[in-house]
This record gives sequence, C-alpha cells and structure tokens, in this order.
Amino acid sequence: MLRMIRSLAVCAIVLAARAAPSQAPVPASGTEVFARMRAAYGDGWYRTLTFIQTTTIRMRDGRDTVQTWYESLRFTPELGTQLRIDVAPLASGNASISTWDSTWVIRGDTLAAVRGSGNPFLPYIEGAYLQPAERTAREVGPLGIDLSKVRAETWNGRIAWVVGTTTEGDSTSAQFWVDVERLVVVRMIIASSGGRAPLDVHLDKFEKVGKGWLATRVEMLQGGQRRQLEEYHDWKGDVPIDTLLFDPKSGGTARHWAK
Repeated sequence: MLRMIRSLAVCAIVLAARAAPSQAPVPASGTEVFARMRAAYGDGWYRTLTFIQTTTIRMRDGRDTVQTWYESLRFTPELGTQLRIDVAPLASGNASISTWDSTWVIRGDTLAAVRGSGNPFLPYIEGAYLQPAERTAREVGPLGIDLSKVRAETWNGRIAWVVGTTTEGDSTSAQFWVDVERLVVVRMIIASSGGRAPLDVHLDKFEKVGKGWLATRVEMLQGGQRRQLEEYHDWKGDVPIDTLLFDPKSGGTARHWAK
C-alpha cells in the first residue's frame, strides 16, 4: 500500500508539472519573443510556400459556404512577406495580394482596388523567422498589442508565452500566443471595429515544412461562434514561384503553379 501511495504521489507531481505553466523566466517583451523565434531556425525557415486551402465561411444568414483558395507566399528582404490568394476557379482571375500593411484586390486579372490594411498573419507565420525582431514588432504595431506584457500559460496541454496581457483569462486584449518549444504562434486575438467582439484565431495541426512549421488548420471565432475555418493541403516549401504573381498589374500574364 505504501508503495502504491508513493507511486500515486509521483504521478500526481508529474501530471502537475505538465499542466502548470513553465516556471522558467519568460521573455521581457514581445520583441524578445520575436528575437527567439528568429534565432531558433536560423536561415532554415522556408522562404516560399504554396498550398491549397479549403475555406469554410459562415455567412450572415448562418449558412456556410465553401471555397477553394490557392495561396502563394514568399519573403524577400526588400519587400518582406507577400501573400497571394487566388479564388477558384483560377480562370476567373479573382485574387488578392497582401503585405502586412496593404492589400491589392484583383478582379478578372485587373487591379480593382488598393486597401490600406494588410494581412495580420504574415509577420507571425513568415516574417518573424527571416527578418530582425524590431521589424516584426513594427509590423504588428497596427494590431495594438502591448509588447511590454508577457506571461506563461498552458494551451492545449503545451506551455505558451502570451504577449499582450498579463491577466489570466483576458480574452479581449489584443494578444498572441507562442508555443515555447516550437516557437510558433498558436493563438491570436485581434481587435474588431464597430463594437464587435474580437477575433479569436486558433492555429493547429502543425506539420513540418523543411526546417520550419505550418499550421494546417486555422479556426477563427467571434463571440464564441466560428466565422471561418481554413484547412490546408498539398503544401510545398521553398519552391519556385513566378515573381509576376506578386505584381498586381501583371494582368494575368504570370505563370501560376496550380495550372
């Protein structure tokens, strides 16, 4: 009986250690978190990425619509991270090209609009691993995250650093969560305008791409309800991509990898 009690006690200690956030000192700032993400993979993170995405969008009437998106991602030191999304069918010529701060909308292979807001994911999934931490910190600036606040938390059974709030249970402040072991972003809370609830983004089902990682399932929740689900497949890293795909005025002359 004594041996059993001791065994149970050891198991309880192990389980408690796994469940509790790491007691190791957390980084002093979000910029330091970005620096660790950059250092973790050296120059081994993929610089280009292509994948096909099944996108389930919840419409205002409560119904879901499913689309196929063809996504092309690249990083260059001069232009930073760029993402092109082509909506099936490719023959329609409907696409968008985004950076961290701008979006170009293409309709029928013609530039239709330019917007002064970009894709908030880009600094986290690509830029952080290939550029100085200070640049990444500047790119996430429009999201309103307080980079001076960092704490440890448990997310899906793994230890994560939470940047943007030091209050446990805070689900409204702009923030992002980084898995401590893999140094990848696993959660983002993005403020919404017009008094709407913030967007709670969960990144899951990570797969290795070269020396880096790719979250192949991304779920976006608002007010506890799913707004969008993204499921990736057929991903390929460090593949050649026609540079004209990232020129919004190319007029459909680019060679698309999915054709």
